Amino acid sequence: MASFFMVIVDSQIVMLALPAIETELGFAPGGVQWVMSAYLLSFGGLLMFGGRTADLLGGRRMFLLGTALFGVASVLCGLAWTDEVLITARVVQGVAAAVMTPTAMAVLMHTFAEGPERNKALGIWTGIGAFGATAALLIGGPITDGLGWEWIFYINVPVVAAVLLFGPKLLRQTPVQPGRRRFDPAGAVTITAAIALLVYAVSEAPLVGWGSGQTVWMLIAAAVLFVLFTVIEARSKAPLVPLRIFRSPTVVGGNILMAIVAMAVYGGALITSLYAQQVLGYSAVKFGLSTAVYAVMSIIGANVSARLVAKVGYKPIAITGMALLSGGLLLLTQIDPNGGYWSDLFFGLVIFGSGIGSTNVAASIASLTGARPEESGLVSGINNAVFQIGAALGIAIASSVAFAYTTGTDAAGLNDGFQAGFLATAVFALVGLVTALLLLLHRSSGQTGTPAGAPQEESAQRVPVGH
Repeated sequence: MASFFMVIVDSQIVMLALPAIETELGFAPGGVQWVMSAYLLSFGGLLMFGGRTADLLGGRRMFLLGTALFGVASVLCGLAWTDEVLITARVVQGVAAAVMTPTAMAVLMHTFAEGPERNKALGIWTGIGAFGATAALLIGGPITDGLGWEWIFYINVPVVAAVLLFGPKLLRQTPVQPGRRRFDPAGAVTITAAIALLVYAVSEAPLVGWGSGQTVWMLIAAAVLFVLFTVIEARSKAPLVPLRIFRSPTVVGGNILMAIVAMAVYGGALITSLYAQQVLGYSAVKFGLSTAVYAVMSIIGANVSARLVAKVGYKPIAITGMALLSGGLLLLTQIDPNGGYWSDLFFGLVIFGSGIGSTNVAASIASLTGARPEESGLVSGINNAVFQIGAALGIAIASSVAFAYTTGTDAAGLNDGFQAGFLATAVFALVGLVTALLLLLHRSSGQTGTPAGAPQEESAQRVPVGH
């Protein structure tokens, strides 16, 4: 939980410090975005491989190794004396996060049995993420202004030290796949390259254009690599991702829902930030304090959902959460260039935040239900990779729509674009609502706790989960 909190804080708090970093390290115009992009590319691209290492080498061991590497990289980020050093350190930080995050979830899955205990733990996990996002919004501005941007990285050090001190005693080892430990280098290279190209293409699309040669060829290359990866995995004796995992409608539906949730949440958060700072004129500190309400509501939504899921199952939670996301974002489309916090943001953010917590809990439970113990790291890696891809798509599409519909540089012109951006994210959420209704209402062995790809007759021996 502490590691996930640290990863979330780090990913959010850096956004508030980008102007200070750009000024002090002398980034070229537009270059400071690489402080974020370098981390996202290495993090998102290596998540599946990081999760697989947990299954082959042991979740606890790889988690502690990733945590130590994250701490070292954080110190290097704080000490960075040039822009190149900072970007390189952020790449290392992303690699460490790609090992930490899925292995931490694999340890959690092994610690708590599938069913009410694990569902409650996943609810707490989601709440911790929301709390981390809230903390980042609240402390990012004051730390940057008071201590300097370096300290947004140094604050990771005591958390890393505590995890390394107590982790070996408190954490259980996850099951290791029996037999000879075989890695799948061809599969790892192709899927890592495919995800990295996809994330980079959609992240750069708002700047270079969706129809530009760079975007088109990168998307084509990513698609070719995904196809090549599928062929490699189908023929491999020890595949990185056994394709039978995707025979479960619950796993597939849960991951599709997770991607859509990420698109709506990150796209909505981006447009909220732009509207608050460019139209309402909020400073970074004021923005963090005023919009933390949706992160607080996400914590409440996650905790309430974690309690209810044991009684009603994750399906009603998923449907309710997507309805809340849709309603909140639709309410935010009513923003006004002469508006204010209470009249234009507050109520929409309250509803939006409630949906974030609920949908994350439901999508996580659905996508992880039925995972074999020896493949828990891989399934967690897939879940996190899907979330990163969805986040990149949501940010890219929402910002492109907002830019396309902006009618001027004044508050009214900017407001037109931001209204369109909120409408785009509301469409994401409505698609997610349909997905929850169509995919998560489908009864299947995957929803009853049967490992993906397992024979149907085994499901009769299992206790249904989420009903």
